[in-house]
Amino acid sequence: MTVSPVDFASLLCSRLCHDLLSPVGALNNGLELLADEADPAMRARCMELLADSARASASKLKFFRLAFGAAGGFGEEVATREAKSAIEGLIAENKRIELAWLVDEETMPKAAIKVLLNLVLIGSESLVRGGRMEIGGEDNAGHLEVVVKVEGPRLVLDPEIRRTLVDGPGDTAVTPRAAAAYMVHTLVAESGGSMQIFEPSDGVMIFGAVFNAR
Repeated sequence: MTVSPVDFASLLCSRLCHDLLSPVGALNNGLELLADEADPAMRARCMELLADSARASASKLKFFRLAFGAAGGFGEEVATREAKSAIEGLIAENKRIELAWLVDEETMPKAAIKVLLNLVLIGSESLVRGGRMEIGGEDNAGHLEVVVKVEGPRLVLDPEIRRTLVDGPGDTAVTPRAAAAYMVHTLVAESGGSMQIFEPSDGVMIFGAVFNAR
């Protein structure tokens, strides 16, 4: 089943609204509390909460702009440091995830950067109780490989996301929760590459994508 550009744009918008609702809602609630609070200590606490919510909102917007939008310019290559910064901002909100950046390439094609970021998003959501995430990317004899490995006490990957990542949606409609998986599958397929998920042991999951041409 092929998703039309309009439907896919709607899926992404739904996903973005869902993820931004919590920090933006917290900003609104914090402002309401601040307006009614006279105690200096409580006002200081409200300001801390507002700062945290604003930081979380900005980090998510920066990540989504690079993962889903046209950030990185209109060139074919994007600096991997931009991806690292966006990922660090997203993961910083979750204190239970330890991040390891193992990408040696200074630049990667825009499609590969988007795949990497979306795999990070999927991987971080799979770490229900936190854990460790390792991110890798290298040019192997002309084939660009990106890998996201997650390890934790409990890993949960939605069956729809798993299926969409590797095989596409098939005959079923894509839901907003699988929008990132659909983007990964489409970008990898367009390059003639492949996407696989490995589970070598309990508590370990590896998402690997190979692009046939750089």
